[in-house]
Amino acid sequence: MKKIAVIVLSAVMICSPAWAQRKLNTAAQKHVDNVVKGQIFRGTHLGVLAVKANGDTVAAMNPFKRLMPASNNKLISTGLAINELGPDFRFRTTIAHSGFVRDGVLYGDLYIVGGGDPTIASGDSIADPVDVLFAKWKKFADDAGIREVRGLVIGDGRFFDGELWPVSWQYEDMGTYYGTGGHGLSFYRNSQDIHATAGEKPGDPVTLKVVYPETPWMTIYKECTTGEKGTGDELYLYNTEFAPVAAMRGTFAVDRKPKTESCSNPFPELTCAWHFKEYLVKNGIAVTGGAADIGPDGQVRTTPEMGRGLYAAAPSGELTEIGFTLSPTVEQIARVTNWRSDNYYAETLYRMIARTNLGSASYDAGFKAEYAALARLGVNSSEVQIRDGSGLSREDYLTPEFFCNFLKAMKGSKNYDAYIRTIGWPGHGMYEFRLAKEPKALKDRIRYKSGSIGGVLSYSGYVMPTSGKAQDTIFFSVIVNNCLAGYDVLRPIVDSIVAAIAKEN
Repeated sequence: MKKIAVIVLSAVMICSPAWAQRKLNTAAQKHVDNVVKGQIFRGTHLGVLAVKANGDTVAAMNPFKRLMPASNNKLISTGLAINELGPDFRFRTTIAHSGFVRDGVLYGDLYIVGGGDPTIASGDSIADPVDVLFAKWKKFADDAGIREVRGLVIGDGRFFDGELWPVSWQYEDMGTYYGTGGHGLSFYRNSQDIHATAGEKPGDPVTLKVVYPETPWMTIYKECTTGEKGTGDELYLYNTEFAPVAAMRGTFAVDRKPKTESCSNPFPELTCAWHFKEYLVKNGIAVTGGAADIGPDGQVRTTPEMGRGLYAAAPSGELTEIGFTLSPTVEQIARVTNWRSDNYYAETLYRMIARTNLGSASYDAGFKAEYAALARLGVNSSEVQIRDGSGLSREDYLTPEFFCNFLKAMKGSKNYDAYIRTIGWPGHGMYEFRLAKEPKALKDRIRYKSGSIGGVLSYSGYVMPTSGKAQDTIFFSVIVNNCLAGYDVLRPIVDSIVAAIAKEN
């Protein structure tokens, strides 16, 4: 991975070290000062900043400390995607073919040319169900007079180049549903459901069965055993994008009920092609060549021969387009990203910004594109480090001050109305039980995003003013790192800080 030069950029400055020397006398500050005296904060890093749009500081503690933000990072990637791509931007997926059509027969390959759409077969309400989408794609073939394909159905994900996962992700995360990464052509959120059943006694093999989507070319080694009672679910799938093999490792407790594990699938292009081929055959279009994808060397790979290419894929510009479909809007995707804290969508948005602005979706390009986008927004990124779009990286280092600067800049942008609609609030959705003891009127004024990952808990967002005056809007960020306490202990404390901040306007 190339080292990225850090450039000092112009900034939207909310605070400076000078004010940090002054004693704040707000109720919120007193609450933060009191909370940090608790036992669980011994050895724990806490960063807090809450600032009104008029410049008044509400609360501050270590506002310049670089901390892992976890999924608070999605506030950045969704905001920049809305700014850089536009809230109404839609990803395009093209159906095309090589060769020629004669007397109802395609003498060539049928291509599904991905354009980064992360919602294909996702199951989300914002997207077409897979059968509806496949019916649209088949109609393109029907309208082109294709009744038989004497070639392959090829999943083409060349739109996104570069590595699938950033090198700073942990290996065990890459095999999970939350570590799937974004592809040029995706399918079923780039995940796969595998049903696990414990054996009769500890040490027995765990029974595994692929539920959906089918991937008959994949070999999954069962290197997992039944664990002792009370040891829970410690199964992890280890896979790679370079070969169609994986291993399920770990233990599954003898007292656990059967469970469907949601794991990553590093071959969504091939999976999409295989399932569409099956749909075509079932609905009257014969396919003699089967399904394939395109390897990193540009060679077409069929399902039995994933390890070797058959021939070079046709250049995109030489394909004959017969139709295309569009994704939901970026605003709709960003809303799901923030409300569900969806790593997969966040990584796709991150890579699409780089693809659009720099012509490459690699993570090296992603770093550069994100810093440049922040500069255009007027946000200083010279003292922070961002290594992905979701916050799963352990090399993301952001500060409460940076978040407040970013949120303020987004508030002043032309796309603020679209952006704020993507952010959740306590009492709704995944935040249904947050701030449960606070009045609805207070909760309804908070728009925030949470983040959590191994010892990290963060909340950043906006507090809408009771006065209705924009200058009283509060931008806030609360980030906890290196905490050994469980989330059931830590969350109420962080909730109390957010509530105290919200009561300041």
